[in-house]
Amino acid sequence: MGRGNLRIYLGAAPGVGKTYAMLSEAHRRVERGTDVVVGFVEHHGRPRTEVMLHGLEEVPRREIAYRDAVFTEMDVDAVLARRPAVALVDELAHTNVPGSRNTKRWQDVEELLQAGSDVVSTLNIQHLESLGDVVESITGVRQQETVPDEVVRRAGQIELVDMSPQALRRRMAHGNIYKPDKVDAALSNYFRPGNLTALRELALLWTADRVDEYLRQYRSDHDVSTIWQARERIVVGLTGGPEGRTLIRRAARMAAKGSGSEILAVYIARSDGLTAASPKELAVQRTLVEDLGGTFHHVIGDDVPASLLEFARGVNATQIVLGSSRRKNWQYIFGPGVGQTVARDSGPDLDVHIVTHEEVAKGRGLPVARGARLGKGRIAAGWLFGLVGPVLLTLLLTHVLPDLGLANDMLLFLCMTVAAALLGGLLPALASAAFGSLLLNWFFTKPLHELTITDPKNIVAMAIFIFVAVSVASVVDLAARRTHQAARLRAESEILSFLAGSVLRGDNSLEALLERLRETFSMDSVALLERASDVDPWTCAASVVGNSGKPLLRPEDGDVDMPVGDTMALVLAGRVLPAEDRRVLAAFAAQAALVLDRQRLVGEAERARRLDEGNRIRTALLAAVSHDLRTPLAAIKAAVTSLRSDDVAWSDEDEAELLAGIEDGADRLDHLVGNLLDMSRLQTGTVTPLIREIDLDEVVPMALGGVPEGSVTLDIPETLPMVAVDPGLLERSVANIVENAVKYSPPGTPVHVAASALGDRVEVRVADRGPGVPDSAKDRIFEPFQRYGDAPRGAGVGLGLAVARGFAEAMGGTLAAEDTPGGGMTMVLTLRMAAGRPPVRADLPAQATT
Repeated sequence: MGRGNLRIYLGAAPGVGKTYAMLSEAHRRVERGTDVVVGFVEHHGRPRTEVMLHGLEEVPRREIAYRDAVFTEMDVDAVLARRPAVALVDELAHTNVPGSRNTKRWQDVEELLQAGSDVVSTLNIQHLESLGDVVESITGVRQQETVPDEVVRRAGQIELVDMSPQALRRRMAHGNIYKPDKVDAALSNYFRPGNLTALRELALLWTADRVDEYLRQYRSDHDVSTIWQARERIVVGLTGGPEGRTLIRRAARMAAKGSGSEILAVYIARSDGLTAASPKELAVQRTLVEDLGGTFHHVIGDDVPASLLEFARGVNATQIVLGSSRRKNWQYIFGPGVGQTVARDSGPDLDVHIVTHEEVAKGRGLPVARGARLGKGRIAAGWLFGLVGPVLLTLLLTHVLPDLGLANDMLLFLCMTVAAALLGGLLPALASAAFGSLLLNWFFTKPLHELTITDPKNIVAMAIFIFVAVSVASVVDLAARRTHQAARLRAESEILSFLAGSVLRGDNSLEALLERLRETFSMDSVALLERASDVDPWTCAASVVGNSGKPLLRPEDGDVDMPVGDTMALVLAGRVLPAEDRRVLAAFAAQAALVLDRQRLVGEAERARRLDEGNRIRTALLAAVSHDLRTPLAAIKAAVTSLRSDDVAWSDEDEAELLAGIEDGADRLDHLVGNLLDMSRLQTGTVTPLIREIDLDEVVPMALGGVPEGSVTLDIPETLPMVAVDPGLLERSVANIVENAVKYSPPGTPVHVAASALGDRVEVRVADRGPGVPDSAKDRIFEPFQRYGDAPRGAGVGLGLAVARGFAEAMGGTLAAEDTPGGGMTMVLTLRMAAGRPPVRADLPAQATT
């Protein structure tokens, strides 16, 4: 059985009547004898829609329990087992309840289609995946339930259910869409007239594009070459000359007379890149046509009239706008102009408008000389061989070798022509052939010294000579042009490969990209300009300036500008680029815009990360203040209240215990507040270490004052070199590390603190025998407000190790966690050795063993 057909009723907003239209279609099919079942239809309590379900067979829904509630979804298995000819499935973009067969309802529909059943469904325009950003900008609401565009485009039929915003709001006000308690909120938010109008336009435009696809596909399948004038499409033929702006504005006035008319500006470039067009003028015209709501197209074609007509028929255009020819009268000897040819070959279904302008009959620029691709040196050598060579050869044959015969003489002259062709291309070779034939006729064919030939054999020989000379010259010229094209395409491919590679590598250096662009095209200055809107001034996003260049502040300041979207332009100064360079330049421009967007996204992500980190720290700080700081305060408050109570006579031992509790609580408060202040300083970047040289045995013992006596063993050799640190920061770091180790070390097992020197660094290792930390959590324990495992709430706010690492890094050191051999965790604090101290060699064995 083949795949079923999908039909979608598309609407601009809820309530336009999609489900009602679907059910009406179902009743019509049932009346015609079609097997129709309701797989899933949601009437949302709308009485008229609910009535339409009467008389239709419904497949029982599947009940799914989720989060202490029961939901109903379409029973895909039951519908597949029923095998209907047509299944009604409402709300194509719906997300199924977890535990369903598929995540999305459109995936359920795909299964039904694969089984051979036709499906009729409904969809709102805002649920198309590609339109998510557009809809969000219109309504301010991000749609979470979406359908891939490809799923919708594969539908056999898409029918637009349309309703004006005013009529839809009346339906809403009458209670035909939502319940009365929700009407006011809906009318003042999502169902505002502006929202509905924009969504309606979006639905109409998307459907119109879909109709165009159907039309193009039908014309292609049935080989329809004639133009169907469904709506006006005006093609403007541009030459790159200054008259293009006049033609574009004229076409815009013509399009304004008919609703729905389109403007398509097209520039036909020859495949070999030869053109008299101004790239800068083309860029201006592209911007103009886009500002007027049209589109710009670049087409390659050697036969300009044929290519223009082919493009016009391909887009189903109805009119072509061309400018009067700029050629002078004598230039018509080369053939009719483009306008006359297009008008002659357009046929009855395509109107051609010839528009006069100020450049009429003022002449047009000459194309780039093809010989320029051979190099000036080769061209000069070609002309030398073509003109001087035959003269020298004539002198040689008349005075030194006079008896070689006409055949040999002609072969020698032919060699001279071939040499001119090989060096200089077509024009020197033609000149050599013509000049050589005259010399042969005058000096070597009878009657001598006359421009006549009496022997028919000589006539044939001269004709062959000219034919061979012209043929060789043409082949050499063609080979030179193909070589130039191949070299250029290779260079373009290398540049495009570089750009593609930079995308894959994620390169974010905009200045490096612009510098590569400047070097590629040998420009003086390159700048990427942008502005917020058409009326705002240009600002420079990035620029590079060569030795002889100058800053570019506006597109008019450069020799070439490439628009990138509506608000950005890539501007180059130094020389005017030929049209054949525009493709590579456009790739550079697109890449520059991409890199700029990537830089900004990275910056926004970093700012968002910092804001999230700040929010997380503030939340954790609030939690710490609300609990960890209040706990010792509560103990102090209770002890003080007890001491001040007159109802109880406290013994000396009780008073001493209460005072000890107050002191312990105050110490805990001091420690917590100190860590909070230190973390705040680290977060705001106000920690400025005062580095000086000091011995570790002067600092580390002082850091052990906050831990119980006997809980730590020290191994700090007196022979250790001095370290360059801030003593205060180092003491706080070591104190936090040791206190954390003592906290997790088993009772009766002391923490071991040792120091050693290696190279130009000094390491302080704090080893405990606690539960240890897995590798996956070793970095996380250094984050603020992190307590590993099941540490009790009163064990601190989780700032000790974060502060210790922050202070270590501020002094140019590091703090890392390692596993203690035999169990536990070792904190390794690495510090810089004092300047001028010789590096310490590690005490390694003389012979390594394995």
